[in-house]
Amino acid sequence: MRNKRLQTFIYLLVDIISSLAAWVIYYVFYVKQSGFELFPGLHDHPELIRGAALFPFFWIFLYYFWGFYSNTTRRSRLKELGASLTVTLFGTLILFTFLIYADVVAGISRSFYNSYLAFFLIQFLFSYFPRVTITSMTISAIRKGRLGFNTIILGSDNKAVSIYKDIQEQIRPTGNQFVGFVNINGNNTYPLEEYMPHLGGLDKLGEIISNYAVEEVIIALEPSENGKIEKIINMLDDRDVEIKAIPGMQDILTGRVRVNTIVATPLIQVSHNLMPSWQYNLKQGLDIIISLAALILLLPVSLAIAIWIKFDSRGSVIYSHERIGRNGKPFTIYKFRTMIENAEQNGPELSSENDARVTRPGRFLRKTRLDEIPNFINVLKGEMSIVGPRPERQYYIDQIVKNAPHYRLLLRVKPGITSWGQVKYGYAVNVQQMLQRLKYDMIYLENMSIFVDFQILILTVLTIFKQKGV
Repeated sequence: MRNKRLQTFIYLLVDIISSLAAWVIYYVFYVKQSGFELFPGLHDHPELIRGAALFPFFWIFLYYFWGFYSNTTRRSRLKELGASLTVTLFGTLILFTFLIYADVVAGISRSFYNSYLAFFLIQFLFSYFPRVTITSMTISAIRKGRLGFNTIILGSDNKAVSIYKDIQEQIRPTGNQFVGFVNINGNNTYPLEEYMPHLGGLDKLGEIISNYAVEEVIIALEPSENGKIEKIINMLDDRDVEIKAIPGMQDILTGRVRVNTIVATPLIQVSHNLMPSWQYNLKQGLDIIISLAALILLLPVSLAIAIWIKFDSRGSVIYSHERIGRNGKPFTIYKFRTMIENAEQNGPELSSENDARVTRPGRFLRKTRLDEIPNFINVLKGEMSIVGPRPERQYYIDQIVKNAPHYRLLLRVKPGITSWGQVKYGYAVNVQQMLQRLKYDMIYLENMSIFVDFQILILTVLTIFKQKGV
């Protein structure tokens, strides 16, 4: 973990310096065309000072948005090149448009395209080459054994031994520093014990990862153990570790995967990221913007709803209850109350279409889904997203998991105010209907993207206007 933080800090520092240097060089040698003669009087150029103060923050934000500062110890030089080109093209266009608008470069004699190209090339060269130098040094440190990743193997039999030997015999080391293995079936003898320590069973996995600062887990199960793969993935899902598995499990590993080849040992890398970094960051940003706008614009509606609820029946205006969020973490959800007070005094009970517990305002609010306006507060608190599987109570999750263990995969993402399951199926009145709605949420999980989120939002708005809620 210390290597990751240090590496991220180095990238961050280099990007600040390089973006500052790129702007100064561009301004001095291309905008003013004064060369070194301008340097003694730089303080007389306020636009240069403003750019030097603001542009590094802009580039750092853009790099962060694109995911440049995640997984910094496992970078590919080829992917670094592609990502740097893309981000620099995009960022340069934004900044160059701003410079023209601010009349910083409008007066130069060269054409727009030449000026833009010069700006792009200077920024790219100053940012990419220091970054790829750090990446190359990191790769070299890994191959020479100066930098590594604490690794455990899940499995203990012949396949585990085979993978261990293949990795150890590679011409180019990949940084795996094996601290031990975890057995799956609890046998008395383990062939892998000849090569590394036995750390314990699967029930101790979380403790082992914490105690040994594990950064990579390799799943090496025998065919008879494949039934436990889903349980293992669920156990690892909230851990900040790389997960790799033997090819042939593609049809039973749920989630987006990509194949990495460790020279002679091809392994599937199971990704925690269901969306590209830039889409995930954009989704979070849109969540905040949309939620703030909704709470402000719907304030008159919310006040009217609050008065209606208060005068219609006894009880609080806002209903709050515990739900289960991302990674199984409980949180308190807020909604406008749509039922009579103490509606669940006899225990959890889902509502039905003709539920006598639902108040008169409640029937309208449920059909229009206006009862969920306070959910935007949960979004601002970071507990929910605008789009995502609807959060459930632990009581019902326990029942669903008995019939569909893969439900736990939905806990990989933040729950949402609206969802694909909610739009296509609607509210569920029993556990069986929850199971039927689950397939739509699983489809969403496999196809998460900003584009899909916008589709769901559009369908949700249409549903509200048609009052098709339950």
